[in-house]
Amino acid sequence: MHAPPIPSSRQPSLGEILLLGSLTAFGAVTIDLYLPTLPAIARDYGTSAAAVQLTLSTFFVGMALGQLFFGPLSDRIGRRPTILIGCGVYIAASLACALAPNIEALVAGRFFQALGCCAAMVTCRAIVRDRYDHRDSARIFSLLMLVLAVAPLLAPTIGGWIALAAGWHAVFYVFVGVGVAVAAAVGWRLDESRSQATAAAARGQDVLTAYARLLQNRRLIGYLLVGAANGATLFSYIAASPDLVVNVWGFGEGQFGLVFAAVAVGIVGSSQLNRALLKRRSPDAILGWATIGAAVAGAALAAAAYADAPLAVLLPVLFVALSSNGLIAANASAGALNVDPLRAGAISGLMGGVNFGFGALASALGAALHDGTARPLAANVAVALLVAAAAYHSLARPRKPQPAEARP
Repeated sequence: MHAPPIPSSRQPSLGEILLLGSLTAFGAVTIDLYLPTLPAIARDYGTSAAAVQLTLSTFFVGMALGQLFFGPLSDRIGRRPTILIGCGVYIAASLACALAPNIEALVAGRFFQALGCCAAMVTCRAIVRDRYDHRDSARIFSLLMLVLAVAPLLAPTIGGWIALAAGWHAVFYVFVGVGVAVAAAVGWRLDESRSQATAAAARGQDVLTAYARLLQNRRLIGYLLVGAANGATLFSYIAASPDLVVNVWGFGEGQFGLVFAAVAVGIVGSSQLNRALLKRRSPDAILGWATIGAAVAGAALAAAAYADAPLAVLLPVLFVALSSNGLIAANASAGALNVDPLRAGAISGLMGGVNFGFGALASALGAALHDGTARPLAANVAVALLVAAAAYHSLARPRKPQPAEARP
């Protein structure tokens, strides 16, 4: 079975970017819009904050497992049907959450809500690979970060307004509307991008066999580790930042949003720098020096934290280390999807599952090592970035000059 023809380089339309960006940000919006409602949910159900936190933990589990399922499914039945199935699950689960009689029902509803929205996310990556070659895929992923960055900047505020005006149940009715809108946009504007060769390859082997074959590829494992380890730095920061920024560093709750937004701006800025660099450099060339630079920044962060350096030193180094995501994530994703274009959906599923697995591990380690200082976060970030650099240079980096587009 031969790979599908390599897509030609082209500029995406604004409508295409907005649609793909909406699919990419589906999960982030479903998390961030909901965050301000947690205290109200705890009060209404008469339960603890820890019990309500399970609605987040369960959501992340659903995101990880769902991508492993929906990625290969999109290879088998197509990109559009997979997204529409996911939207149907999402709409039903959102309605169930809005009507949940107790916290247990809400936890279950959030799990299925995650299953539904992750179908859009995992399939979106495969669509990009269907339509664009290796270099242009990296460029598009960097561009989509502009859309993705809007979620953590605006969604919590909007969610708080909705909950204040109409109660926390209204947020889930908004999610129902979001699911309907995404399904309508996909049905109206999204053309099927999966090739017949991809469909034939997917029908020729079961999911477990496909995953087993993919995991035998050294370069794919390298790219997966690069993306997951680098992404784990953000999971670590998101988990640690509320306590660290407010209670340890002494910023006010209002200032916390500004600190959090600064990191998002850094990631967006580096992702757009990546787009500019891709005009003259290959994704692998950028990954080579970006992973090394990120590892150096991670080591500097650990050194500053363990030396009890002042915030004037610690914060800029943390900013640089976390901003490396913009130079690494898009290129690692494009590299992984380029390993075997016939199985772009399955590879995208692996990427999502591994990313959330590493993120959960990093968050758990940070919680276990919590000591009221920045040291656990700094250690997590440093180790993750060292793993990313080692994975790229020992596994993913091409051993000899590669053609412009690698063949599976």
